[in-house]
Amino acid sequence: MKIDISSPRVRTSTFVDILSRRAQQQPEQIAYTFLNFGKEADTSLTYRDLYRQARSIAIKLQSLGYQGKPALLLYPSGLEYIAAFFGCLYAGTIAVPVYPPHSDRLLPRIQAIINDTQAEVALTTTKTQADIARRFMHLPELQRLDWIASDELPMATNQSWRKPELTEESLAFLQYTSGSTSTAKGVVVSHGNLIHNSEAIRLQMGLSEKDQGVSWLPIFHDLGLIMGILQPLYSGYHTALMAPTAFLQHPLRWLQAMSDYKATVSYAPNFAYDLCIRRSSPADRAKLDLSHWQMALNGAEPVRSETLKNFTAAFEPSGFRPDTFMPAYGLAEATLMASGKKRRTPYIVTHIDKTLLEQHYAVNTAPDDQNAQTVVGCGTVVPGQQIIAVHPESLTRCQPNEVGEIWIAGGSITQGYLGKEAETNYTFQAYLADTGEGPFLRTGDLGFIQDGEVFITGRLKDLIIIKGRNHYPQDIEYVVEQSSPIIRAGCVTAFSVDVGYEERLVVVAEVRIPQNGLTPGEIAQSIEETTKAIRRNIAETHEITVYQIMLVKVGEVPKTSSGKLQRRACRMRFLAGSLKEWNK
Repeated sequence: MKIDISSPRVRTSTFVDILSRRAQQQPEQIAYTFLNFGKEADTSLTYRDLYRQARSIAIKLQSLGYQGKPALLLYPSGLEYIAAFFGCLYAGTIAVPVYPPHSDRLLPRIQAIINDTQAEVALTTTKTQADIARRFMHLPELQRLDWIASDELPMATNQSWRKPELTEESLAFLQYTSGSTSTAKGVVVSHGNLIHNSEAIRLQMGLSEKDQGVSWLPIFHDLGLIMGILQPLYSGYHTALMAPTAFLQHPLRWLQAMSDYKATVSYAPNFAYDLCIRRSSPADRAKLDLSHWQMALNGAEPVRSETLKNFTAAFEPSGFRPDTFMPAYGLAEATLMASGKKRRTPYIVTHIDKTLLEQHYAVNTAPDDQNAQTVVGCGTVVPGQQIIAVHPESLTRCQPNEVGEIWIAGGSITQGYLGKEAETNYTFQAYLADTGEGPFLRTGDLGFIQDGEVFITGRLKDLIIIKGRNHYPQDIEYVVEQSSPIIRAGCVTAFSVDVGYEERLVVVAEVRIPQNGLTPGEIAQSIEETTKAIRRNIAETHEITVYQIMLVKVGEVPKTSSGKLQRRACRMRFLAGSLKEWNK
């Protein structure tokens, strides 16, 4: 049985049409402002400026015959990237956002993407091109590219641009998933997918031209691109952008921008809200006005109820309200958003029996039950989509109190993985075994659905199974974080390894040793106490004996560009013996 999920609205246009219409009807309205924080003047783009720059880039691409072909976008954070992305859409060229390399560590990923896409052209800025040429042009993959510095292109005339013949099925861009070089896959996103998901997000969040956005998210990542750049253009509101490094260096820059622009909407992974709490004082918060903030989307990693409560408590004096939080769930394979809380409604927290959760049952219990596990709801399914929980082995639909793999169907589901037919068929062509209903997207995420609310409990592949019991790594990692002040929050991974034909638990945690004149003996004592506390707390909370604890230097725990933990990559580095311990 084929799934038929209708679009939230009849799709009659692409983003090419939307930008062209806004440039004609609102030419002087500022679409984006990029904040430089004193390094240089802030810059802005009106709809007309963006239209003209995109068309000029499109003319260059069309003149070189790159219609229908992939083009790498190697840009630092800034407005030039936005113009280049739309330039690709205007040319009918397939955009491939990639972060420009700044170290040898990033080169294998770029090489893999070039080989995967067989790209022949790269767009960038004059400065970035010079930097790449000076440091990395010895790579044959980079040498064979046709390089276009988009900031040097002349402003072209109307007559020389040829509007591409685009349909819903036409490929818009390739979103390379987070992961190691070997696991990164190019998600094929069509123009129809973009419009479908943009309209679903607009309806779910209640967005309009009256809104105001702020974003520091990486522009080459799906959340930063779609929520930070495409959604504002689709819904017609202005967004202030900043580089991720600007936020990470001084997290309050994000909230100060929210205050200055009276912003109503912004988005970030859970760790960012924690970071704002840790890196601010009551005096800092007193200077902020967050009363206009109506949607603080929290997604891309597990949403913790403690973070929501602590952030609200810290910033309520600044005008932040608890119903501003919008826990959401999404993934690149579904374009972006699959579920989310409605605007100005309370987020939902449920408490389920931890022991039964280990057996894949979601049974509600009292909040004060010692065996209670707190789970934050990720809202309801967005319009034009369907979400179900499925037994991953039997491929039959779960009951409301059962935990299964999350499957999604609808117009936002993308076309598959570039050049990976077997993986595409497995992931995007799933059918229920008993009813034949499908096709669905297999997300690899575990969760359950109660009264229409979507709850995510973990990743199927990350699940730790020890002595027949299922353990979610993020729960163990949270226990580890609370065990000592020298452990860096958000920088802990838990995974299992085979030891003597059984699975054993390994914990890797980054530590920051205080630089305040501690003697070597005091440091050694702190490390010993931390290790003992980790073992004790995990044993008490999860009834597991830890096989090995590795306390490592800052930056050793692998993460994606958007800050997600890479547990499998960390496990590989652990097994290879390449992790650097804190004292080596």
